[in-house]
Amino acid sequence: MPSLFPILDGHNDTVQFLSEYRAGGRDFLTRSDDGHLDLPRARAGGLIGGLFALMAHPERAPEDDLTVTDVGYEVRLALPLDPSAARAQILAQLGALEQLERRAQGQVRIVRTAAELDTLTHQGPFGIIVHLEGADAIDEDLEVLFELHARGLRSLGLVWSRPNRFGHGVPFAYSRSPDTGPGLTPAGVDLVRACNELGVMIDVSHLNERGFWDVARHSSAPLVATHSNAHAVCPSTRNLTDAQLAAVRDSGGVVGFNFAVNDVRPDAHLEPDTALEVLVRHVEYLVERVGVEGVAFGSDFDGAVVPRVVGDASRVPALLEGLREAGYDDATLLRLANGNWRRVLRQAWREEP
Repeated sequence: MPSLFPILDGHNDTVQFLSEYRAGGRDFLTRSDDGHLDLPRARAGGLIGGLFALMAHPERAPEDDLTVTDVGYEVRLALPLDPSAARAQILAQLGALEQLERRAQGQVRIVRTAAELDTLTHQGPFGIIVHLEGADAIDEDLEVLFELHARGLRSLGLVWSRPNRFGHGVPFAYSRSPDTGPGLTPAGVDLVRACNELGVMIDVSHLNERGFWDVARHSSAPLVATHSNAHAVCPSTRNLTDAQLAAVRDSGGVVGFNFAVNDVRPDAHLEPDTALEVLVRHVEYLVERVGVEGVAFGSDFDGAVVPRVVGDASRVPALLEGLREAGYDDATLLRLANGNWRRVLRQAWREEP
């Protein structure tokens, strides 16, 4: 049964699995048992759209990059990508989304404006907001940024968990601080300012703590983490400290609650049988720190291990029901489901109501 509340999701990695992008990939328009997200499962769960991440990968995945101890884990920081190779991947992924939009014949649309955002309802087209996860493909002259924006890019994370010419991502590690290296480069500051001027939302997910504070200093837009959680609950490098959460709150920004179990659970165990109450308690902590106006959903579907209770897009209403049982009223649930994303996207796109 679909959610009573239209759900706008802050992050997924589904582009990597589209049939338009890779041989043997999933047909987004057909229900699948693979992965987390396709249009039928989105409709079943009440999802009306989301941020679809374009992300480049190395030609060969590193080996033996995980170290596990009695108290945690650390993944060796990924190496920088070749910008030209990254650019080719990103353009191919964006082309795949454009092909999907054409093939969907009105069922799916790439959202570029607040007016188009307002068309996303249970009965309307499903919305794809194009997001760049890691600016590895962008040149220092920012010509690629302008090209991507012209083709629909409306959200950008400066880094994934690797360094690039703009800044430094955090390595995946637990239990560890997100203060893992230097902040933004001068080119990174220029990129922040260019995104502000263009109306591209800036995402601080995967950015290290010093880079976060550099964005806070130089950005004129609200601070947004599309898929991050609370470091005080789960001390993963990918999560935000209480000071960072306060900065998001004070800027009028949003934190998209990440469903990834290793960033939700206090013990960071990669356990899909994580109870709904664990998710609810983590959301409650975020609300305590950021306020009901500053928390939304950023599932990380198709990019993480998520709890079975919200195991794919069709089951996201279970989280809303858990929050209802915890005492959240309809007005608050509506904010969490889609209202907070609508507001902050309008602001970042320079289209305040």
